[in-house]
Amino acid sequence: MQFFTEIKKWLAEITEIALLLIALGVAVEILFGNTVPFFGQVIANITGILKTLGENGLVGLVALGIIMYLFYKKRATN
Repeated sequence: MQFFTEIKKWLAEITEIALLLIALGVAVEILFGNTVPFFGQVIANITGILKTLGENGLVGLVALGIIMYLFYKKRATN
């Protein structure tokens, strides 16, 4: 079981890094526009995801609730 605990820790850290990179991408795109390599279109992608969730009505709302639950659960266990 120690193996699975270590994998969960690694995945939590990778998720944390990914969220930080998304936040950095949003900040860079706001400051410099979408011309910066590797960070272009971050806001457009996030907007597209939110639009897709919104178009799906209740299913999108449930999916968003599950995603938020998983993020808050991860933060509560740290």
